[in-house]
Amino acid sequence: MTISFRTGVMSLAAAALLSTPVLAEGSKLDEVLARGHLVLGTGSTNAPWHFKSADDKLQGFDVDMGHIIAKALFGDPEKIEYVNQSSDARIPNITTDKVDITCQFMTVTGERAQQVAFTIPYYREGVGLMLKADGKYADYAALKTAGSSVTISVLQNVYAEAMVHAALPEATVDQYDSVDLIYQALESGRADAVATDQSSLAWYMTQNPGRYKDAGYGWNPQTYACAVNRGDQDWLNFVNTALHEAMTGVEFDFYAKSFKTWFGKDLTPPQIGFPVEFK
Repeated sequence: MTISFRTGVMSLAAAALLSTPVLAEGSKLDEVLARGHLVLGTGSTNAPWHFKSADDKLQGFDVDMGHIIAKALFGDPEKIEYVNQSSDARIPNITTDKVDITCQFMTVTGERAQQVAFTIPYYREGVGLMLKADGKYADYAALKTAGSSVTISVLQNVYAEAMVHAALPEATVDQYDSVDLIYQALESGRADAVATDQSSLAWYMTQNPGRYKDAGYGWNPQTYACAVNRGDQDWLNFVNTALHEAMTGVEFDFYAKSFKTWFGKDLTPPQIGFPVEFK
């Protein structure tokens, strides 16, 4: 078969087009860089994730994730405009472009992933048990052995009893309508342990050093990640890179300091040598 010169040139041009990377048009990354600051959606009422300090400054672990991203963008962790949003506004504010990103203790689910794009995880949440440091029970094993003699205080919820019984099948479950009351029940001796999010327990223990201890058992895992609008791989890649290097690379000291501040725990530095992600 004879191929004309013109046809050959067109074929070469088509092949060149096919092999040329398709660049994202109007990426959020370019928009944010041109604007000069990050617009972060988060809350302001849930310590240790996002809450106001005594001098009315927003702080918390979610807020620190924003600082990590802003520093990666501009070399300045403070270049952030905050949008204070309720939990039910987290997804709408992303999809309507009111915020560039949401970092607000947002649990990753398949249903939500149909609406927004999740970043890599920055925290793994779960339920834990907190005991008084000088209490009757030493740890989770002692609580479980005690069976029905144990009373657990928990925040009132339709799933509360089933949640506690997943870890302590025979325990008595006392439900309270506020977080303060579940801690008061432990302090007064009405409860032998508190069951709630491990992050909340860690924060409470940092605020009351020496008075309480972790029972050493966690269950009901859920993943926390930031979320961005779907369809912008450049922006998602950038945020993932910033978070990844905070947890494993050049910004690890900042991430570790934040983790220590809000959860009272020292993180082991990333292992040097072969990247742990590929082991």
